[in-house]
Amino acid sequence: MEFRRINGLPPYVFATINDLKLEIRRAGRDVIDLGFGNPDLPSPDVAVEKLAEAAHNPRNHRYSASRGIPKLRQAIANRYQHRFGVEIDPDTEVVTTIGAKEGLSHLMWVLVQPGDTALVPSPSYPIHIYAPLFAGADVRQVRLAGPGESGDGAPNPGAAFFDSLMETWESAWPKPRVIVLSFPHNPTTACVDLEFMERLVRFAQEHEVVLVHDFAYADISFDGYVPPSILEVPGAKDVAVELYTMTKSFSMAGWRLGFMLGNAAIIQALTKLKSYLDYGTFQPIQIAATVAMNEVPDYPDHIRACYESRRNALCDGLNRIGWEVAPPRGTMFVWAPIPEPYRELGSLEFAKLLVRECEVATSPGTGFGPGGDDHVRFALIENEQRVGQAVRNLRRGLIKLG
Repeated sequence: MEFRRINGLPPYVFATINDLKLEIRRAGRDVIDLGFGNPDLPSPDVAVEKLAEAAHNPRNHRYSASRGIPKLRQAIANRYQHRFGVEIDPDTEVVTTIGAKEGLSHLMWVLVQPGDTALVPSPSYPIHIYAPLFAGADVRQVRLAGPGESGDGAPNPGAAFFDSLMETWESAWPKPRVIVLSFPHNPTTACVDLEFMERLVRFAQEHEVVLVHDFAYADISFDGYVPPSILEVPGAKDVAVELYTMTKSFSMAGWRLGFMLGNAAIIQALTKLKSYLDYGTFQPIQIAATVAMNEVPDYPDHIRACYESRRNALCDGLNRIGWEVAPPRGTMFVWAPIPEPYRELGSLEFAKLLVRECEVATSPGTGFGPGGDDHVRFALIENEQRVGQAVRNLRRGLIKLG
């Protein structure tokens, strides 16, 4: 039987590593999983308590509003005002989504169709590449360098990436309708400044292209770096929308709650489509998320501090054993170049080797597109003690192999 839309999907390489991890664990070995970026930190207590309370109210068991309850939309508007200095109209410039992946995927349905083109960084989080493809568009991938890859040692890859975007734009036909971005970036951890966003908005205004910015790691940054919202740029709402979620900032991954904000016409188009597709996230979850943003707005600071401590433990440990990595300024990941003796293996075979010989699971870079095959991604989802054990395992295993 032929299945439309999914026949062209490549094998999900992350599942290969997960299956191998489970096989080795069944054999009685302790595999430290630093692969899947699944936050282990707890959600805010106040949100959990409000969820339980709201779930006991039968009125909340009915269908909710696809666009999100009014108090929740007001809460995210308030957060954008306080956090980024951006005014958001909660009635026309925000719609809730069932997580970022749902929001981005359905957004593509209203922005592109067969015959259209989208530009996406390479490597990238898989849904950034495949959401436009699911909508029938052609995707052109633009090489994005991570920290330490730019060649000039600069920690900000924005200028080089912008130039690459422009080159791809000039050579593309038809001209791209959408540019998908996400900074701080998963998996490369690349970060940009507000000047990069300003250049991009000016370009989009001049060429009538839509900018879609997945701001998943808005609150996960280190060393004094403050990630800019694209909506901070004057005039950005003319051409841009941004995804913000509770997943990483408030460690509410399983709750599946996000927001699309920005250009009112695009927001209304997505709202109209979603009204045919869903009734929104379970209402007690929306109520609990509202309380979290209103009552513990600084909770992301706690989350950030935990990830920074783990980042330091992992990066210091890897560099100490001779695996040179650049400490990221954002995200909950470390993007590590495959050591030279193993580079010819490619990222999937190298990641398999790390599971078998070192009992450490990572994500192979090839799973994020062809631009990632010379790297593996570590997720900071274990405490410092487990991270330390992972480093010792890597040292022991790689010495044995070398």
